[in-house]
Amino acid sequence: MTLLLIAPIGAPLLAAACQAALGWRRGTSWLGAAAAATVLACGIALAATDPQTGPGGLLRADALSAFMLIVIGTVALPAMLASPAYLTAEGTSPRDARRYGVLTQAFVAAMALAVLAASLGMLWVAIEATTVVTAFLVGHRRTRNATEAAWKYVVICSAGIALAFLGVVLLHFAAQQAHVPAAGSLGWADLAAHAGRLDPDVTRIAVALLVLGFGAKAGLAPLHAWLPDAHGQAPAPVSALMSGALLSVAFYAVLRVKVIADAALGAGFVRTLLLTVALASLALAAALLLGQRDFKRMLAYSSIEHMGLIALGAAIGTRLAMAAVLLHVLGHGLAKTVAFLAAGHLQQAAGTSRIGAARGVAARAPLAAAAFGAAVLALLGFPPFSLFASELAVFRAGFAAGLGWAVAAALALLLAATAAIAAGTARMLLGGPRTGPGAATPPSRPPLGAAAALLLGLPVCAAVGIGLGPMHGLLLDAAAVLGAH
Repeated sequence: MTLLLIAPIGAPLLAAACQAALGWRRGTSWLGAAAAATVLACGIALAATDPQTGPGGLLRADALSAFMLIVIGTVALPAMLASPAYLTAEGTSPRDARRYGVLTQAFVAAMALAVLAASLGMLWVAIEATTVVTAFLVGHRRTRNATEAAWKYVVICSAGIALAFLGVVLLHFAAQQAHVPAAGSLGWADLAAHAGRLDPDVTRIAVALLVLGFGAKAGLAPLHAWLPDAHGQAPAPVSALMSGALLSVAFYAVLRVKVIADAALGAGFVRTLLLTVALASLALAAALLLGQRDFKRMLAYSSIEHMGLIALGAAIGTRLAMAAVLLHVLGHGLAKTVAFLAAGHLQQAAGTSRIGAARGVAARAPLAAAAFGAAVLALLGFPPFSLFASELAVFRAGFAAGLGWAVAAALALLLAATAAIAAGTARMLLGGPRTGPGAATPPSRPPLGAAAALLLGLPVCAAVGIGLGPMHGLLLDAAAVLGAH
């Protein structure tokens, strides 16, 4: 069974090695999709088995890790399917395409390592690795704006990771003072088992630093400013990976820290912290969406909004709320992947990502426009998509937990964000076509891989929203891992 822990990391690295050695060509371009399918298959297999520990105790899987592997595989598969067509349409050179293939696979491997890490230290290393790899992907086009976005991403996320590192050091110190065995002083299981003996003051500072640090990578306020620039400049499949999977992996770290903090400090401290960043993120997203004129940046601010909603559910912390948070993570990953992939095709069709200049784009790229519109409906929480069920469950759990004031504030902010996103999308898809000099010519239909990527995610998102089926038990098991009651 150890193979199930190694394969999600090894398969993308093997695909990266093959693409580095052989270059990006018709045969090797599909290795990324095969590696993503392996990650997804391993997540499903782990979900059906008992918790596993890998060699040397460096890797460990439980229901939560298995669920996150499923999220990563579900997002990476359509992103990798769409990559060959995207690079061809962009006219990417063979050298740049080879680098893109290597970096995207290293990115997927780093995310898989993060969710399978048995210790906080290994998780920190994996999250830092994603920063290094994705910085080059954000600046893939090598334009001035792309380079500026990459540097902004590096600076802000490095500041967040530095805060998280200080939190790791302080938590390690608290564990040593509590006489936690040195071999497990940063292990999830040992920290949770000895959490009651950790020094409260040191632990409180460490947890605050960890939540703010990993929250920066999750796109939560106040260190959220990298996200719209990075998503606005990164290639569409990379934006799909970052928004659909990376943000959730970073918040997975926050959830793991929350388990330890609740045992050491009680639920009140982390609840207050998460409520603050959740409402701040929702407020910022709603305010900035109202004046947004770029549809890729609009999707980026939507990610901040959804991460704020996820943080709200985590702050509530009941069994219903935590299961809803995990369901929201999966639904958001599916819908946002389709949205960014469609946005990339629409940008190529219109020649711009400006909402006003892309009006009437549905006539030039009907499949991408239909996928984009449906993905936006899913992101706005319309049934039958799973985001409707997850948002409803979060709100129900909030009222039941006595946090009606926070839920009411979140609902008001969500209403403003929904109106802004709906108005921008309507101007794009329903407005009259742009005419005159510079108007884009009608593009050809997307190739088979890109079309499959656009069509895969939303039916799955709807199916999960209609009936959880086998996901129900996994969600409850994962919520139990998080200490939900």
